[in-house]
Amino acid sequence: MTIMYGIPNCDTVKKARAWLGERSIEYTFHDFRKDGVNPVWLRAWVAEFGWETLVNRKGTTWRKLPEETRENMDEAIALAVMEELPSIIKRPLLDTGSRHVVGFSPDAYRQLFQN
Repeated sequence: MTIMYGIPNCDTVKKARAWLGERSIEYTFHDFRKDGVNPVWLRAWVAEFGWETLVNRKGTTWRKLPEETRENMDEAIALAVMEELPSIIKRPLLDTGSRHVVGFSPDAYRQLFQN
């Protein structure tokens, strides 16, 4: 079962959901704001991608962080911030059961689902 993690009002998540919908690809949506983020998954994602990939530095949540937190960000701080403020996680994060993809690109999704 494919799971998409994100926030429903995020423009990138909307594009990814539309792409999947247009191709009738079934998935479950996990809303970080409503459903939270599991610390075990978060640590596995950090191990797979690195915290630098998972922290969205372009969003409002990043800009609202104290300057000291942004300047001193490391894996431990990133994990704590992502647990407390899951909207800082780059999205969508797609879990197909065998692969994970962070962000959305039509080409990456096409390759992922061509088999």
